[in-house]
Amino acid sequence: MSEDKAIWPPIDPISAGLHGRCPRCGEGQLFSGFLTVGKRCTNCGLDYSYADAGDGPAVFVILIIGFIIVGLALWVEVTLSPPLWLHLLLWIPLAVALCLTALRLIKGVLLTLQYRNKAAEGQLDRGE
Repeated sequence: MSEDKAIWPPIDPISAGLHGRCPRCGEGQLFSGFLTVGKRCTNCGLDYSYADAGDGPAVFVILIIGFIIVGLALWVEVTLSPPLWLHLLLWIPLAVALCLTALRLIKGVLLTLQYRNKAAEGQLDRGE
């Protein structure tokens, strides 16, 4: 990522990421689709080619939503003892909806934090 020469007001990366906004200006769209990162900001022209969240958002979503769904399923099983088909009817749609929602939010936050902290690939110092 090249050094940003323009003067932009500081943007809160958490708020910008949760709203899917540009990490530099806070106005343009970060996503061009549901989870697809756009090419550049339509407002300030920031190139989003640096944006690579990798598997980070998926790992966070799996751990957080998995903990919530399994905890709720265990509580419902112990308290009410419903049949298996009711568990499937309850927990699969809830897990899918929560995972998709959380994945977009967490991906946006991680990308805006990546921009704010100027995160890049690690490079070895060869001592030359």
